[in-house]
Amino acid sequence: MYPSTEPFEVGKLKVSDIHTLYYEVSGKKDGAPVVFLHGGPGGGVDPSDRGFFNPEKYKIILFDQRGAGKSTPSACIEENTNWDLVKDIEKLRELLKVEKWHVFGGSWSHPDRVKSLVLRGIFTLRKSELKFFYQEGASHLFPEAWDEYIAVIPEPERQDMMLAYHAQLNSADEETRLKAAKAWAKWEMWTSKLYVDPAHVAHADDDVFATAFARIENHYFVNEGFMRDGQLLESQEIDKIRHIPTIVVQGRYDVVCPATTAYALKKVFPEITLTIVPDAGHSSREPGISKLLVEATDSFADL
Repeated sequence: MYPSTEPFEVGKLKVSDIHTLYYEVSGKKDGAPVVFLHGGPGGGVDPSDRGFFNPEKYKIILFDQRGAGKSTPSACIEENTNWDLVKDIEKLRELLKVEKWHVFGGSWSHPDRVKSLVLRGIFTLRKSELKFFYQEGASHLFPEAWDEYIAVIPEPERQDMMLAYHAQLNSADEETRLKAAKAWAKWEMWTSKLYVDPAHVAHADDDVFATAFARIENHYFVNEGFMRDGQLLESQEIDKIRHIPTIVVQGRYDVVCPATTAYALKKVFPEITLTIVPDAGHSSREPGISKLLVEATDSFADL
C-alpha cells in the first residue's frame, strides 16, 4: 500500500436535519477523483484507507457514512437507509465539484457518475448470506467465538439472532446496548481474517466504534438492506452498471462475505475481472487482498 498522506481538505457536510457527515480529501488536488466507501455499514474510515491509492495520481475522497466514525450523531439509525446514503454521496460529489469519479469499496453511487469500480468481499444482502454469518454457517468454523456471540442472547430467543440483537442494541438500558454492541462487533472482528488477529478483536472493546458498527449494521440487516431479496444480482440491476470497468477481489476463506456470492455475481456480470485470493479471508488488510486492490487502483489511475 502507498504511504498515507495528510488531507489538504477536511470538512463537515450537513445532509439532513439530523445527520452531518465527516469528509476529507488527500492526495493530488487535480488528480483522478476516487471516493472510498467504507464497510459495515457503520465501520467508518481510517487514515490507512488512503493507502490504497497512489497520492501522486489520485484525489482521494474519504467520508464517514451516516452515524459512523466522525459523522454525527454517532450510531444514529434514524433516516439511515441505502437510499439516504446514495443521496449523501451525490451531495458530496456536488460539493466537491466532481463530474465523475472512481468508486472503491462498493457502488452506493449513481452509475452515470462512476468511472470504475474496485470491489472487495462481495455481499448482496440475500437472506442466505445473512443466515450463514449470523445464524448458522460461520458458527461451525469459529465455535469458541460463536459461543461468545450467542452468550448475550437468552436461549429461547436464539432462533433469530439478528432480531434478538436488534432488541438489545435498541434497549432503553445503556449497559444492555453496550454489551450487545461489543459482542456483535467482536464476532465480526474474530472472523474477518484468515488468521485471527488479537488486535483486530480488541477493537471491538472500543465503546464508540462498537456501538456505531453494531447498531447500524444490524439495522441494515434486519431490514434486509431495504431491497428485494437478491435484487443486486438481478439482470435489470446489473445492466445499470455493466458498462463500468469493474475489478473484484475476493478472499477464498472469507466467511463474512463467502466467495459463493462473488461467484454468483460473476455469472450474471461476466464482464468483471474476478480474482479469488487463495490465502485470505475478508479483511482488506490481508496481504494478498491489499496487494491486488492497489494493483487495481493503479490500473484505473489514468482512466
